[in-house]
Amino acid sequence: MVVVPSAASREMAPESLPLGIIPAVDMSAPSGRGELARRLVRACAERGFFKAVNHGVPARAAARLDAAASAFFARPARAKQAAGPPDPLGYGCRNIGANGDVGELEYLILHADPAAVARKAMVIDAEDPSRFSVAVNEYVDAVRRLACRVLDLLGEGLGLRDPTSLSRLISAADSDSLLRINHYPTSAAALRGPGDRSCTAEDAKSGNSNGGVNGTTIGFGEHTDPQILSVLRANDVDGLQVLLPDGRGEWVQVPADPAAFFINVGDLLQALTNGRLVSIRHRVIASTSKPRLSTIYFAAPPLHARVAALPETVAAGTPRRYRPFTWAEYKKAMYAHRLSHNRLDLFHASGDDAADDEHN
Repeated sequence: MVVVPSAASREMAPESLPLGIIPAVDMSAPSGRGELARRLVRACAERGFFKAVNHGVPARAAARLDAAASAFFARPARAKQAAGPPDPLGYGCRNIGANGDVGELEYLILHADPAAVARKAMVIDAEDPSRFSVAVNEYVDAVRRLACRVLDLLGEGLGLRDPTSLSRLISAADSDSLLRINHYPTSAAALRGPGDRSCTAEDAKSGNSNGGVNGTTIGFGEHTDPQILSVLRANDVDGLQVLLPDGRGEWVQVPADPAAFFINVGDLLQALTNGRLVSIRHRVIASTSKPRLSTIYFAAPPLHARVAALPETVAAGTPRRYRPFTWAEYKKAMYAHRLSHNRLDLFHASGDDAADDEHN
């Protein structure tokens, strides 16, 4: 079942009022920082997802990146393929990962590190690599600041002794954060048409197809994001749907808003908060009327970072739900499973972990 939110349910409300199906959060804190922090915690605990408005990211940074991405995706197939295959970074088409998942899209995955962006820009925009790298780095810097602000506010709202402990994970010099740019053409044929195929020969041989839902086509299949936080912006084309975490199995269509950012909890943040904040499942339905372009900043810690429930989230009544692990260990598990797999299930705490909590 797919639910389309009414206009009323998308209105912003004070922290004391119901969130609505898709919580809208005014990041300018008109009611004060404390109430903003509490509302963010509620949104991430009850929905795992919210729409950020008045977020402070300059419109020019988003517009410049959109222009650079659109120029790249408009290039001939062979020119785009020079920036791939995704290993996992680089250009890809239809194939998502190495375990058989497919989508009706083409994409670029970039490391958020400026030096890595500069190297990849040499093949993405050979005529003027700095044109692409400047656009990406300006955008990444802006959305990283937004992600850090959200995490600091969540730290305050959760009552952490060090509210900056979450944001420091993604602001570290060796952070493993990524930027993903997805392009969904109006027709799957655009991805594999004669004479200018964007897909690789391996895609053609695989014969993979992507079944739809109720007559629609899945652009990107159901999944949760593995990192700490995801910051998404898209053009004015609908397609994103989220699965409400209330157990009723209802998919909610997220109305497009290119002036806003849509922010969701990732698996690591669910583990760090001992399940208090919820990593939400989502998918994208391909449009048949207009191309969709979306950009997602995946805020991640360094590979060696230890992920464990924060002390403030563990008590006798709320024992540790997940065993400690590193981000590198979690990534390895992620790449070994299909897109829709619930990876956190692999890291549930044992009885010994719960017993240790009772003695601490």
